[in-house]
Amino acid sequence: MTHPSATAGPPGRSRSAIRPGPGTAHRVMLRLLLVLVAATGLAVLVPGIASAEGEQVIGTLQTSRSGPIEGVEVTVTTAAGDEVDSVASDEDGRWAVELPGPGDYVVTIDDGDLPEGVELAGADNRAVTVAEGRREPVIIGLEDGSRGGGGGTVRAVQLLVDGIRFGLLIAMAAVGLSLIFGTTGLTNFAHGELVTIGAIVAWYVNVSGGVPLIPATIIAMIAGAGIGALNELALWRPLRRRGTGLIAALVVSIGLSLLLRYLIQIVYGGRSSPYQVATGRAVDYGAFTLTNRALVSIVVSVVVLVLVALMLQRTKIGKAMRAVSDNRDLAASSGIDVNRVILVVWMMGGALAALGGVLLGLSDQVQWDMGFRLLLLMFAGVTLGGLGTAYGALVGSLIVGVFVQMSTLVIPNDVKYVGGLLLLIVILVIRPQGILGSRARIG
Repeated sequence: MTHPSATAGPPGRSRSAIRPGPGTAHRVMLRLLLVLVAATGLAVLVPGIASAEGEQVIGTLQTSRSGPIEGVEVTVTTAAGDEVDSVASDEDGRWAVELPGPGDYVVTIDDGDLPEGVELAGADNRAVTVAEGRREPVIIGLEDGSRGGGGGTVRAVQLLVDGIRFGLLIAMAAVGLSLIFGTTGLTNFAHGELVTIGAIVAWYVNVSGGVPLIPATIIAMIAGAGIGALNELALWRPLRRRGTGLIAALVVSIGLSLLLRYLIQIVYGGRSSPYQVATGRAVDYGAFTLTNRALVSIVVSVVVLVLVALMLQRTKIGKAMRAVSDNRDLAASSGIDVNRVILVVWMMGGALAALGGVLLGLSDQVQWDMGFRLLLLMFAGVTLGGLGTAYGALVGSLIVGVFVQMSTLVIPNDVKYVGGLLLLIVILVIRPQGILGSRARIG
């Protein structure tokens, strides 16, 4: 008897057409690399274009030895003393406050939030005049003189801890990206927008709706799962049925990414906004410091990733996901409902991406292009670990997170993501199948 898949349509139009055939993986990786280089250039240019929406005061808190300082509360008041807003510096030491309009303002930092050994070089406030449509930088001098000769070592330990936290966050968002590739062969450039949508949904529920962040996060994850399901049912499943090729599907995902990103900008705007949650100051653990937000991010990431690993290993749907990822046609012939498995993968990927977006917004701020800027590192993580493997995405993302943070020991903090691109290039040249991946057999 002829297998049904053999009569499903003309050559090149089978239901597995969206998956890469033997010998195409390396060419796909090279094309992916070229697109990522272009994406990196856009990531640098676009935020500058979008930032001219209104008046802001911005700044960065860092020292030469300790590097960026996270969790320091910055308060902006009018010249008359009325408070405008209060935010905390993010993991890169950056902070930004939107202003109601041009005028004179006073920026004050809470020196009690500074880590041990870091002190103000002058007053704890600065007066600033902001013109219409301007983002006015504010410089507040900090001194770090108590670390002595061990300052470099202390900073390296701090960057290692920050890298582990950042790597776990990347892994949270990248697991779904890797599983989607494993089960469908799709390199989804719109996955970053799932991260952004999750963060923004939680922001609207938390800030506009006045809902605490935990239930807001759950709502965002449900929304992410729903959008993932909509992606599969309305777009990718019909394209698979039509036999759309791998490269064509990749181009479609790029177009979808652009469409979603600028729709998000229209709805949300170009602002950077924090969640309504207690700021929390940095806690000194000896060789490193962590804010309560950072600690929560680490704990949540570890718990969720462990649960995902257990689900893949011990549940029926998890084993089905692994089977479809290993060999979709064999899984289908053994009775597994492949379309149902792919739908669950999309829903899980959307929910995890949304959770990753909330955690990223918690450590940084919510921005319209935050997922796009994380996309390069997600691709680097899944490529390093092995495309299509959930565990590979976890291992690769941890390595990328640590590498990106540790690279600031030798390169400026503002260009640290370039290290992720360099690492991706090295991976593709030396071991394109990744750490946990395997070479494709031909013949």
